[in-house]
Amino acid sequence: MVDLLDDLRARGLVHDHTDEAGLTELLESGPVTLYCGIDPSADSLHVGHLVAVLVLRRFQEAGHRPLALVGGATGMVGDPSGRSDERVLLDAAALAANTAGIRAQLESLFDFSGDSAARLVNNYDWTRDVSLLDFLREVGKHVTVNQMVAKDSVRSRMSSDHGISFTEFSYMLLQAFDFWWQFEHYGCRLQVGGSDQWGNITAGIDLVRRRSGATVHGLTWPLMTRADGQKFGKTAEGTVWLDAGRTLPFELHQYFVNTDDRDIERLLLQLTLLPVAEVAEIMAAHAPAPHERRAQRTLADEVCALVHGEAAAERARLAAEVLFGEPELSSDRLEAVRGIVPETAVEGSVLDRDEPVVDALVASGVCASRSDARRTIAGGGIRVNGRRVESVAEGFDLVDGRYALVQRGRRQRHLLVVD
Repeated sequence: MVDLLDDLRARGLVHDHTDEAGLTELLESGPVTLYCGIDPSADSLHVGHLVAVLVLRRFQEAGHRPLALVGGATGMVGDPSGRSDERVLLDAAALAANTAGIRAQLESLFDFSGDSAARLVNNYDWTRDVSLLDFLREVGKHVTVNQMVAKDSVRSRMSSDHGISFTEFSYMLLQAFDFWWQFEHYGCRLQVGGSDQWGNITAGIDLVRRRSGATVHGLTWPLMTRADGQKFGKTAEGTVWLDAGRTLPFELHQYFVNTDDRDIERLLLQLTLLPVAEVAEIMAAHAPAPHERRAQRTLADEVCALVHGEAAAERARLAAEVLFGEPELSSDRLEAVRGIVPETAVEGSVLDRDEPVVDALVASGVCASRSDARRTIAGGGIRVNGRRVESVAEGFDLVDGRYALVQRGRRQRHLLVVD
């Protein structure tokens, strides 16, 4: 089991951990139950959560038992880690909806059978019936205020104009209680998380030691960053979600196809289940011709398949070929872009007019007016099924008598479907 820690280090996934000899001994002793918490601040996971999910998967594939905890209780309070101001508290209904959405996604990302079966848990289930007085007596008395204010995120908030509320200040106690409760009921002996969680994790370790007299462990990984300084998982359009209703599988695929070369090896190591040696081979093949983006396409394929399945990843690949390559177009290939680019149904009679392309461009909204369409065609700015339109009098070359993929400029694309 020592190989697991070596593998995590090779992937850059070890930042802090408790006593290495003790942690190694624990992992060598047999299957270990471990947990990682996920904040239900939205009804979907985003790409930033993939590191946590895959760390748990790596432990599971090494024979250990992961607990994926959705913070139905801690989400009501809000973690101050990494924040400069107070979180907006969600109401109970929103938290319940978010928790349900995240649980549904997690169910597709873990194996729930066999000796190392994963378990989904919600800390609201064991927190809701604990009274304030019991919590203060059984948890609060074991944690010193000195320990709590020593946490970086608490200190920085206390020195800011915003300050920190008692609600968020108490978050550490709730997370510590989670570790103790899962130790007592599930035999959980390891908590993992991002490096901003180290203070919360060590608070839980101390609580288990004080209340139960047992030694448990913690391990964190570095927070995700991008070489260009932008926040990982964000685009100009917003967050890159794992929910296909929020971020299309094609958009998820393209996000990773566009990965900066400076980030690609690290993301292949941390966001896929590919062996470290295979990642090295991919990077060696990528290095002579980085403009071909082989490594980026592999990353995009792996992440898209992990989140949405192989069929969705294949469709995303095919759609990219249709939209950005020079493929032989067919109805099957064009079907792959339906739902990805805007689509307009046009009557077959449009094709018989004097200026069929102009009429179709206006009908679809690709061009605002007939004069706009004529100017754009004259400037060489319109392609239909990959071929530049040279004249307003040209006819359509439909694919299989039904489809026309119209491109205006470098980015705008529109699918016409002839009725």
